[in-house]
Amino acid sequence: MTGGDAKAGADGRPKGAGPRDQGDASLLTLLGLDPVEDAVYRLLVDRPESERGAFANLMDGTAVPALDSLVERGLASADRPDAEGTVRYRAASPVVALGPLLESRRSALHRVESLVGDLAERHRAAQLYGAGAPVEVLSGPAAIRRRLLTMQRQARTELCTLVPARHVPAVLSFEDNHEEVDAEMIERGVNVRSVVEREWLEDPHTASLLAHCVAQGQHISVTDKLPIKLAIVDRRVALLPLDPERETEPVALVVHRTGLLTAMVSLFEQHFERGWRLNLAGERESTEDTVDPVDRQIVALLHVGLTDAAIARQLGMGHRTVQRRLRALMEEVGAATRFQLGWHAARAGWLPGGPDNSVEP
Repeated sequence: MTGGDAKAGADGRPKGAGPRDQGDASLLTLLGLDPVEDAVYRLLVDRPESERGAFANLMDGTAVPALDSLVERGLASADRPDAEGTVRYRAASPVVALGPLLESRRSALHRVESLVGDLAERHRAAQLYGAGAPVEVLSGPAAIRRRLLTMQRQARTELCTLVPARHVPAVLSFEDNHEEVDAEMIERGVNVRSVVEREWLEDPHTASLLAHCVAQGQHISVTDKLPIKLAIVDRRVALLPLDPERETEPVALVVHRTGLLTAMVSLFEQHFERGWRLNLAGERESTEDTVDPVDRQIVALLHVGLTDAAIARQLGMGHRTVQRRLRALMEEVGAATRFQLGWHAARAGWLPGGPDNSVEP
């Protein structure tokens, strides 16, 4: 199409531009384009290297501003003027140009879907228990996951979770806490803290997941046993399974600001403070020592209670290699027992802070 031969049809489009599918006439408006931008972009797709003048009389004079808008948004580009000063335009690749807009809208729709499900559950609960009920009941894994995801996305300051390792129906499980949601919360400044049972560290896959969470900025504490599975957001709402051991459809409670919620917050804080902070990355916290990062990992895993065999599996090395490295560390710091090695590790800053780190050997 050139500036001299474009003629508008009855619909304002150049003749010969190709039929528009009536079923998707304005679908690109769903991605944030206005109807004129939608039409101009489609014309550029059909007619690359179009001259600016070809758009002057189209769509009641609104096509040229729409063309400029497409260029500004990266949906179209203008070539350098040729010898005659003519500027030609072409559409950017739909996959490259429209893909990010589509992904953004898809993400927004997922959030809306989650919100609709949450509102439906709240509506049902209000009908059963009355508006403002301090406790809601959720039935089924889909409803529970939706509410947990909604709580995470609505978190403003804090997410706290207790994550037992015993096998229960796959709701409120550690791996349901999607990485992208965690990263998005941390990016928003939400303080994410978790207490996990030591058994999580005995499996290389889940231990790797925990290490990734710590690297993202989460604070994880390790303990032997936890009484319940629990998620608390902003100290204003909590979610916990009603009966984790049941084999039928899972049921969970949503607890709002009540004395019960206060008790749950206190329970979390007690377990978080009594546990040992997790550090699986072998990162140095002191600039004075030069202990090997692998040795740091071994001491960190020993610190939270793993056996030599479990440490070997976790780090992908032999059982005897772990024992040999521990003996070498003990000799290096002058420790006669592993207890003394742990004391030295805490004093030297090899380990993140935990309770009673000032204990003398």
